[in-house]
Amino acid sequence: MSSFEHSFATLLEQYAELVVKVGVNIQKGQDLLVTAPIETLEFTRLIAQKAYAAGANYVQVDFEDDNITRSRFEHGSDDSFDYYPKWKGDMMERFAEAGGATLTIKVPDPDLYNGIEATKVSRATKAAAEARKGYSKYTRNHDISWCLIKAPTEAWANKVFADIPEEDRINVMWDTIFKMNRVDGGDAVQNWKEHIETLNKMSELLNQKNYKSLHYRAPGTDLKIELVGNHIWGGGGSENKQGVYTVANMPTEEVFTMPKRSGVNGYVSSTMPLNLNGQLVDQMRITFKDGQVVAYTAASGEEHLKNLFATDEGARYLGEVALVPHNSPISNLNRIFYNTGIDENASCHLAVGSAYPFNMKGGTSMSNEELLKHECNVSLTHVDFMIGSAELDIDGELQDGTIEPVFRKGNWAF
Repeated sequence: MSSFEHSFATLLEQYAELVVKVGVNIQKGQDLLVTAPIETLEFTRLIAQKAYAAGANYVQVDFEDDNITRSRFEHGSDDSFDYYPKWKGDMMERFAEAGGATLTIKVPDPDLYNGIEATKVSRATKAAAEARKGYSKYTRNHDISWCLIKAPTEAWANKVFADIPEEDRINVMWDTIFKMNRVDGGDAVQNWKEHIETLNKMSELLNQKNYKSLHYRAPGTDLKIELVGNHIWGGGGSENKQGVYTVANMPTEEVFTMPKRSGVNGYVSSTMPLNLNGQLVDQMRITFKDGQVVAYTAASGEEHLKNLFATDEGARYLGEVALVPHNSPISNLNRIFYNTGIDENASCHLAVGSAYPFNMKGGTSMSNEELLKHECNVSLTHVDFMIGSAELDIDGELQDGTIEPVFRKGNWAF
């Protein structure tokens, strides 16, 4: 084994251990469901080994393949796009009910659905969301351990690193993933503990501030977002209802909270392309009035945006507001990854669709009707889009009406 191979094997093992011990934080006797692209077989095997070594009772792996996924939309009957197996949705709900943990390697090909009718994809996405509503409630309320991570696939690496020789792209993507996840040959678990502590301190500061609203200004953006009463800022990770501390997204650089459903007014422009379920949307401009999307445009992929907002009523309202400084590790890579799980951690972002009830005091014990009454958005979907840049200024309005800077030129003002 060459020194490069030895080094890579060491880093890969550290990464697998990190996502098992910090991401889902697998507990003795717990079941783990791993969903992964078939191209990531070697890494997925390592995750299973680390999970069993950490005490997992059973590891189930569901592999996915982009070619098979696309073939459905090329050859499936039209009525099949409104279908999702009920037994699969029920299985996921039962798995969560039993306290299982889920780990997903989420790296959709940004060009997967090129040439496919957009409505087919949106119909299939909605059908899946409907069937998985029961399971989604467990993740939205942070009842269980769940984590989304990244690993290279050929299509993704080719898109992101098209400017370097093709034979180097997978290795460069692995190196980048290791860096953004603080896997650098040192103690990755300890690195994450320190990183989480930093994000938690910022969340605590924002919770003390208890802003009434945030006002965003940048080229193409003038947006005021009221925050829900009794909102809670979170970031890094948190304890689920089982008392287990987990990190839902790796990497993560954000702190986030809940906007008031009817309290969003103005317009906002995106600063990065959005990979919307394998369909790219770029240069969006969205206008809100009393919380609702009332107008939108996009330089490309506007039809995908239209389908997103048609998912249900809640898809036209915000569910999350997240802050990420422009001067941060992923942003400083100066590269678009066409993967929301990474790009959102390089940029301030917003999300249309469902809010996370744990971002409001008492929210996890409320029904959907109660959540809506308390101005928490409810939807089948949750889609983040990036709005941060070196030109973004944000002002915060305190409860007494005082206005103070929160961001200046894309970075924290305090």
